[in-house]
Amino acid sequence: MLQIIDRYILKMFLAYLVAGLAVFVTLFVAVDFTSTFVRYDVSPGTLLAYYAYFSPAIIYQMIPVACLMATVFTLSGINRTQELTALYSVGMSLARISAPILVSVGIVSALSFWMGDRLVPLATQKKNYVYYVDIRNQPGLYSTVKKNKIWFRSENVLFNIQTLNAPERRAQGLSLYYFNQAWDLVQLVRAENVSMDGNSWDLRNGSVTIFTEDSSFPLTREFKTKRIAMGGSGISDIESSSKTSDIMNISELSRFITRNKAAGLDTVNYEVDYHSKFSFAFAAFVMTLLGIPFSVRGSRRSGGTMVNAGMCILLTFVYWVFYSSGLALGKYGSLSPFISAWLPNIVMTLLAVNFLVRLRR
Repeated sequence: MLQIIDRYILKMFLAYLVAGLAVFVTLFVAVDFTSTFVRYDVSPGTLLAYYAYFSPAIIYQMIPVACLMATVFTLSGINRTQELTALYSVGMSLARISAPILVSVGIVSALSFWMGDRLVPLATQKKNYVYYVDIRNQPGLYSTVKKNKIWFRSENVLFNIQTLNAPERRAQGLSLYYFNQAWDLVQLVRAENVSMDGNSWDLRNGSVTIFTEDSSFPLTREFKTKRIAMGGSGISDIESSSKTSDIMNISELSRFITRNKAAGLDTVNYEVDYHSKFSFAFAAFVMTLLGIPFSVRGSRRSGGTMVNAGMCILLTFVYWVFYSSGLALGKYGSLSPFISAWLPNIVMTLLAVNFLVRLRR
């Protein structure tokens, strides 16, 4: 009998989960398309390729919300039809009734972790290529991570940055390679620190090396400060195209952080992103726990589809405000990277357990 009940609950939960993912992904794509691509003349094939590569990241982001929705709709549904009362009457607790859902969400969380570590970074790199090269026709803004540096191209200039602090408009470890029309290297500029004021960059503690055909030896001069113009490479464009953590898996990001720390560079943002890759995988489980007590509270005949949808939106909003605030505090140095990534999950789990205990089931 228990296996029949488990299969019944599991079948209902998975149906809502798939439906929720389909709805949320469709809404996300529709909003993103409306806000992003209305000003570009893009072929259907290019758009299809872009969203094909974007879809793993979208699904990855929507999994926690879909799990919450599936939990709320499943349990509130059997509560509304008094099936929950019948299960209570045969001695099943709410924990036992929710067991197939929690086991399923645990498996989904493991799959989410795998997606975030293996599939999403690769797909994001390909998505960025389509966006900057095929859609915006600005291949110079397509960046890649090679070892411990982020590479860009601006017209006939190749440059890399070891670390970028976009909010403060600063960078460290800059190297610029200037080429002529024949793509011969003519100048190399290095700087320890950079301040970015729009397209004008102030370089400090660096050197300029000039390569000429008349001499076999390059000429190098050091400087304390130097201002250069970077054409169309504004800080906002570079920031949007250099989401380093998004295009590296966990092991690559760990090595990236280690190398930059050894060089004395600021890695707080990357450390927060590193720990969030682990904590986000548990977001689905945490939101499911949070949804269980709210699904069975109140009158069994009250509510309906709109109430359930509103409950999902409210719980999602509360969780994401807390989670985003934690990450922001970590990146600004108010909390340690580990605490900032895990504290929201811990607090919301304790809150969910408190609500479950109050149900006395």
